[in-house]
Amino acid sequence: MAIAGFGEIAEQLRRSTVLIHAGGRGNGSGVIWSSEGTIVTNAHVVHGSNVCVQLWDGREFDATITARDPRRDLAALRISANSLPAACPADSSQLRPGELAIAIGNPLGFVGALTTGVIHAIGPLRALGSQTWVQASVRLAPGNSGGPLADARGHVIGINTMVAGRLALAIPSNAVRDFLAAGPRSAWLGVAVHPVRLPRANGHNFGLVLLEVEPAVLLPRPRSWPETFCWERMKSLFNRSTILPWRWMGKASACCVSNSFAATTRESGV
Repeated sequence: MAIAGFGEIAEQLRRSTVLIHAGGRGNGSGVIWSSEGTIVTNAHVVHGSNVCVQLWDGREFDATITARDPRRDLAALRISANSLPAACPADSSQLRPGELAIAIGNPLGFVGALTTGVIHAIGPLRALGSQTWVQASVRLAPGNSGGPLADARGHVIGINTMVAGRLALAIPSNAVRDFLAAGPRSAWLGVAVHPVRLPRANGHNFGLVLLEVEPAVLLPRPRSWPETFCWERMKSLFNRSTILPWRWMGKASACCVSNSFAATTRESGV
């Protein structure tokens, strides 16, 4: 079914979507959230301080990361620009399955690529914990992360984040609003993990892949954190030990956890 003014809606979304270059780690996308220079993207898109934002008209700006939450996979950037074509956020709590979904991003180097589909569901996924996702049948590729998922009016309903099976997963726009409105966090661990299943012949096992250690994490000494957190907190869950490799100030260290707890570190340029 044709949508009146769809071409104009798509063009406005493209102008509200930016291309993000982050320290040689590839490209991602972002959404202009305010006309004064606030941009929202995924936390996994931006690392360190070398972040560059390219607008739809080709202008490029160095960006400052003003907030970053790896747990929710959200980051806020700031560029020195004004009168930007900001996106219009929607109330994601009003979404219903079957509604049209529009995704804009920069997949595989194609700037401003558009794909459409429908909302499949809104809610958590068993393998990804309790976080709510907007699940849509739109086709995403590397480079779409951080870009907008919008409704038929062009209002942003989520931030595209990952693919699960044949569905695209987006962080709801209401969660983005909460993230931007939140004050400084008083306590945080500073790592990002992802649950995985570990196949074994004698039963089901659960593990966590250590995706990232925040560059700004400062601990009293290298061995205090893994001994206290990994072992003391988890030894009641596991009964065998193995080695968890992790990074401490660029050097390898280790701690004892169970062989049901798998972890890898992703090399970072920061």
